Amino acid sequence: MYEGVIQHLIDELGRLPGVGPKGAQRIAFHLLAADPEDVRRLAAALIEMTERVRFCKNCGNVAEAEECRICLDTRRDPAVICVVEEPKDVAAVEKIREFRGRYHVLGGAISPIDGIGPDDLRIRELMTRLADGTVTELILATDPNLEGEATATYLARLVKPMGIRVTRPASGLPVGGDLEYADEVTLGRAFEGRRLLDV
Repeated sequence: MYEGVIQHLIDELGRLPGVGPKGAQRIAFHLLAADPEDVRRLAAALIEMTERVRFCKNCGNVAEAEECRICLDTRRDPAVICVVEEPKDVAAVEKIREFRGRYHVLGGAISPIDGIGPDDLRIRELMTRLADGTVTELILATDPNLEGEATATYLARLVKPMGIRVTRPASGLPVGGDLEYADEVTLGRAFEGRRLLDV
């Protein structure tokens, strides 16, 4: 539709999640009209992110070193692990300031329709973390949708023989919703009222 560089930029922006063709076009023309220094800062931030950000070797959260700041924090309780689907869910739980344990990021949820099975997630790494007997409670804070529930049930069945208390955040989170969109009060109540998961 447009020639050269502009069309290339629109095509690349259109590959981002949640950005359709019209949105990509709006962003491209906004950048074209923006101060060149602002555009350079954005480009530098994107390049810096790809060069410096990685995933924590322990929990899978985003980090700029081998381990994330939460895993390095000695004040965090190593006996309680909160399992989430994505790093953005760690940020959502941290906002409530109620949870003082550690995290484990799965990297998604079981979704047969999308071809994602247990072997595609960081479940093996979770089981390795649980093997030493330090963990006494596992909070399965996967999204309250079909895939999240399936993942939580799978993990609960896998962990049950280990004698670890397995809980799930209580009501307050809407079914079919995502953790990242929950407000702090709702998410805080859900964590306070978490329940034992029977499998």
